[in-house]
Amino acid sequence: MLHAGEDFISHYEYGEMLYNNPRGISCAQCHGEDGSGTIIFELKEKHITNTISGSDIRKKSLDRMIESVNGYHEIMPRYYLTDEEVKAIYDFIQKKNKLYLIAQEKSDSLQ
Repeated sequence: MLHAGEDFISHYEYGEMLYNNPRGISCAQCHGEDGSGTIIFELKEKHITNTISGSDIRKKSLDRMIESVNGYHEIMPRYYLTDEEVKAIYDFIQKKNKLYLIAQEKSDSLQ
């Protein structure tokens, strides 16, 4: 039985849903399943290859992610998500990449 104040889905599940099915093209299509980025477009002409890739968003701050999602970009569409929706996506990416982020922190501290 669902009681007042309870949600049908968790904050993590909500972030996952938004990441994979936002209003428009999914975040995962360009930023990859885990936020590490993927190749969006590759143009090969003779001996030159031009590549456009989605950026790695795993180490972005929440403020930077809010700014990126709702700001202007030449390639990425503006999604008009609320700060709470972006926070759900941010938390989903952080949780999904917890081991990666711990390893990065250790690596950064050794340098």
